[in-house]
Amino acid sequence: MIAFLTGRVFEKQPNRVIVDVHGVGYEVFVPLSTYYELGDAGADASLRIHTHVREDQLQLYGFLTELERQLFERLIAISGIGPKLAVAVLSGMDPRELVAAVQRGDVARLTGIPGVGKKTAERIVLELRDRLVQLAVPAAAEAPPASPADRLRGDVMSALQNLGYHRPQAEKAIEAAVKSMTDPTFEQALKSALRELMR
Repeated sequence: MIAFLTGRVFEKQPNRVIVDVHGVGYEVFVPLSTYYELGDAGADASLRIHTHVREDQLQLYGFLTELERQLFERLIAISGIGPKLAVAVLSGMDPRELVAAVQRGDVARLTGIPGVGKKTAERIVLELRDRLVQLAVPAAAEAPPASPADRLRGDVMSALQNLGYHRPQAEKAIEAAVKSMTDPTFEQALKSALRELMR
């Protein structure tokens, strides 16, 4: 069972990297949070690995942090959630934000992730809430309530991700949009962010 890989990035695509470990290339599926943090081809890479074994295949899933790996393993333990959807969940939300959303029972925030419907979001909250207690996530459970500005950013982020924009792109556009406006409505902020993205 492979639990850890250290080598060099040989090839990198969204959701998939090949890590060269002493001349052997390991194909590793990764969430976008890990993809964006990894260097380009030739850069050193260290990934925590979940080895997923099925009758007809063996796949490796890689994560930069232990929290991401533990969340992934708890997600795939839920009936109806496979590795691909678990990666999509981790790609659509920062791990700490995911823990906080589950603990708050924030189904609406979870359904903002592409591929996650209301029933799946409800199942994630129901089945993960108790299982997340053991995770060491400082202050996630005691996170202060989101301010109106934070909620607005979250809603616009969700809308942009549903339109297919990647989180880092969307974050930059939202920051630029919000800076240029005073107390914008959701529609105003979304339109402004889309204008930034089309520049």
